[in-house]
Amino acid sequence: MSLTDTDSLIHDYERDGVIRVRGLFSPDEVATLRAELERYMREDLGSKSADARTLEADGKTVRNLWRLEIHHPAMLPLVEKPEIVRFVSRLVRGEPVLVGVETFNKPARVGSGVPYHQDNAYFCQTPPDMLTVWVALDPVTMENGPVYYVIGSQKGGMLPTKPSGVKGNSIGMAEPSTVPLEKQFCGLLEPGDALIHQCETIHHSAPNHSDHSRLGLLLVYRGRHTHTDATLKSAYTAAVTATPPA
Repeated sequence: MSLTDTDSLIHDYERDGVIRVRGLFSPDEVATLRAELERYMREDLGSKSADARTLEADGKTVRNLWRLEIHHPAMLPLVEKPEIVRFVSRLVRGEPVLVGVETFNKPARVGSGVPYHQDNAYFCQTPPDMLTVWVALDPVTMENGPVYYVIGSQKGGMLPTKPSGVKGNSIGMAEPSTVPLEKQFCGLLEPGDALIHQCETIHHSAPNHSDHSRLGLLLVYRGRHTHTDATLKSAYTAAVTATPPA
């Protein structure tokens, strides 16, 4: 579905905790975003603080770019489209605040996986009126590490967590979901398509052993009315201290 199917999308989001939106960004917009991210990594990233990125295990390939809204604010006009903000306002039940612009690069052959987790273990917000718009800049296929979501899992609230030891994803679920993979929602996408998931929807992804990268751009929004949950924040702080992203 596209954003023209607003009521259906909102219904599905509230039921499933995740929706797929086709063509959120045009081919020209995707090309512009990809070119700018590549330029930023090539020309600017080396001068940024260490917390601006996470590298893969090879110590040289970028796994994630963090805090682009701070480190590269010139990108904001490219990503904060008015139609997205209007739609997100309904999903977060209030005024949306953009709190993060990030990437999951999932580079060919060396892209690492992401353990089962709920984003609110990182965001630590209550009420959980917070979400991620996950935009594909590459085709997302079965071979290059798509994101899998446990449908409806946001209705169960936050589950116990434990430190994961994974750089860039330092906190995961204490026990993985028991829902079989074939019953989970697999986020296969074409460039410009997006997944939008609620911050307590359980999800994960496998490593990328293919010859094709899986670059995704993430826009994280919360409702202005949310506030930090001290218990969640304490658990996250302990995990990220044990396994910093850089």
